[in-house]
Amino acid sequence: MKHGPAAILQPGQERYLERLLPPRDPLLREMEELAKRDGVPISDPEVGRLLGVLARSTGARRILEIGTAIGYGTLCLARGAAEARIVSIDLDPARLATARAFLERGGVAERVELIEGTALDVLGRLAGPFDLAYVDAVKTEYRRYLDLLLPKLKVGGLVVCDNLLWAGQVASPPEEGEEDEEARSLRAFNGYLMMHPQLQAVVLPLGDGVGLATKTKPLISEMGGPF
Repeated sequence: MKHGPAAILQPGQERYLERLLPPRDPLLREMEELAKRDGVPISDPEVGRLLGVLARSTGARRILEIGTAIGYGTLCLARGAAEARIVSIDLDPARLATARAFLERGGVAERVELIEGTALDVLGRLAGPFDLAYVDAVKTEYRRYLDLLLPKLKVGGLVVCDNLLWAGQVASPPEEGEEDEEARSLRAFNGYLMMHPQLQAVVLPLGDGVGLATKTKPLISEMGGPF
């Protein structure tokens, strides 16, 4: 039970939670430093840790990632599920090359298939089922990603979506001026995620906002419909 408005995630609480995180190994720290220096969007360390926990606890064997960047989330997923095979999609060939090098150094590259292309084009060609899907790519396309990946996710599988609070802009749109397009799209997506008839979902104030959803029943199309 909450102890009142803003009782958690005030600056002091955020600093405390950051201090609780164990030190990352040298490879992850190197990736974090590269991302900070070059402005590459990667998962927050606490989100990376959550990915590892979820991959391990679900016993995931096939994992889909939308948005490889330099492979930070990919590495966390692969380390969490030591027997899983991962398919990761990104449009940027230079970032994919960097990710491949990091994954090779991390000893997991042989279990990861990196696909260059736009996720909206690639998703339709992939064969399911996947046990876990992680979405961290173009924010204005999240709803379409979800629609395309859900038929390929097993019943009981998990969807993890990053950046759903978008630096607070989703909850607090500007009173004046034009609203950020990403924030507007994410606000609509959050409602869609929470009300989706095939999902049970929650949005957590972790990192920049993480959505967790489990697929509770097959889609009509999976059962041979429409009827």
